[in-house]
Amino acid sequence: MLTSLTIRDFAIVHQIEVDFGPGMTVLTGETGAGKSILVDALGLVLGERGSAQAVRQGAKRAEFSAEFDVSDEPAAAAWLEEQAMDEDDGCVVRRVITAEGRSRAFVNGNPVSMQQLKGFGDLLLDIHGQHFHQSLGKRSVQRELLDHYGGLLAERSDVEQAYAELRSLTDRLEALRTRASDRASRIELVAFQLEELERLDLGDGEVDELDTERRKLMNSGKLAEGIGSAMQQLSDAEPSAAAMLAGTRRELESLVEFDDGLAEPLELVQSAEIQVAEAYDSIARASDTIESDPARQRWVEERIDAIQAVARKHRVEPYQLIDRRAELASEHEELLHADEIDQELEASVARADAAYQDLAKSLSSKRAAAAKSFANEVTEAMAGLGMPGGVFEIEMADAESPAPHGIDSVVFLISANPGQKPMSLSKVASGGELARMSLAIQVIASDGSPIPTMVFDEVDSGVGGGVAEMVGLRLAELGEKRQVLCVTHLPQVASLAHHHLRVSKVSDGSATRTGISELGQQERIEELARMLGGVDITKKTLAHASEMLTEAARKRA
Repeated sequence: MLTSLTIRDFAIVHQIEVDFGPGMTVLTGETGAGKSILVDALGLVLGERGSAQAVRQGAKRAEFSAEFDVSDEPAAAAWLEEQAMDEDDGCVVRRVITAEGRSRAFVNGNPVSMQQLKGFGDLLLDIHGQHFHQSLGKRSVQRELLDHYGGLLAERSDVEQAYAELRSLTDRLEALRTRASDRASRIELVAFQLEELERLDLGDGEVDELDTERRKLMNSGKLAEGIGSAMQQLSDAEPSAAAMLAGTRRELESLVEFDDGLAEPLELVQSAEIQVAEAYDSIARASDTIESDPARQRWVEERIDAIQAVARKHRVEPYQLIDRRAELASEHEELLHADEIDQELEASVARADAAYQDLAKSLSSKRAAAAKSFANEVTEAMAGLGMPGGVFEIEMADAESPAPHGIDSVVFLISANPGQKPMSLSKVASGGELARMSLAIQVIASDGSPIPTMVFDEVDSGVGGGVAEMVGLRLAELGEKRQVLCVTHLPQVASLAHHHLRVSKVSDGSATRTGISELGQQERIEELARMLGGVDITKKTLAHASEMLTEAARKRA
């Protein structure tokens, strides 16, 4: 659940800090006050694409920070634990976008990529925009909503994995059969390349070892001179480091009986003596390994040149030659035993296809059951949304070909009026009807979603009166099971919320800023009256607003 959001220097926002509670929260305000800025900020903090235009004019960066309680969210908690970012039951997500357009993101103080942030955000919050109905005509979106409603995401993931395995094996089989047409010439070429690599006989780590040895041989003179100087300064010179430390130790030993405070520096000096002696011995051993060997140096240079020449032939880095040798050996083996491997791969493809078909058919069966229930619920909701007698259906058909999502083609059909044949959503003429259908579908599909926080950004546009009240009741009903944030301009919806935030825009003549405040009971009455009556708010309007709140509380109960 979202518990707080902090926004700094975003659009016309200087700084906003908002706390959120459970249930349904509405955001209201005058047109242009910036109600949707809050929704945009939530999208950005959870991985939506951002740009320099997000930064308030004159500011260096825009910052977003959202805090979540994941104590009752096993999927989010598991993600945090898997990434080693878990901290008790809380989670802080932070996003920074600079005026130059650079972006950084952090989860519990740990830097994350935008891809990671987006994946994590999808577990926490789902945003339904005011123009969602425009994408509702896409079959991929319809299938996604059905899978969310039916709780089929895990089964679909299994199908996706089975499809990936089938596709991988099929590609291998096709590649093997493609190579079979020029098998003889390919065997000859691969055998030649493999023999060359076997003659080179590159050892694991040999490239780095040769490079290290070459540097050492090329600088043997400088190493010998420097090592000799270091050894002299440590022990052989007059005075040397060892001699000075020994003198210091003897002096402290003679004084420590008069001052206990000298015991600690005495121990440090004694330790330094030991370390200097050990350093001297290590340098001496290193000195024994240094030799000027022109013949060895020539051999190393020739070996490195030979490795680089073969690497250029194979168009890989020298250290990749070992992997290249293994690849060629595997291909050579495949080519020599192509017939047997072909049969084995064909059998593997058949098994993978059978596994995919079993999983896909099981998913299809569950989709069909979910589709029937989903259609019934949406049809029932249509009556309360101003479309009595309307019908919603989900048509299931075989897909043109197997796909990662399964073997189904999912099409939403609607009949907004009695006696009218259901048609695909894309052919529904009325934009208002489509907006109301979109809302019904979103609310009902969301009810089956595991995502804890739902955000609805003016999805109730185009409705009013009794329909608006039904919209509010459905959102409030959803708010009993999960956290709901709703940007609305309808008093009927706002009155049914558990919490009410007002967004306001303030100008000092030189700059305009957006602020958010939580409303108490009397403030809610005044805000509802404004939404009901516009500029001139009368006692009658205030009384109506008060009655709406009282009646809404009764209906929620």
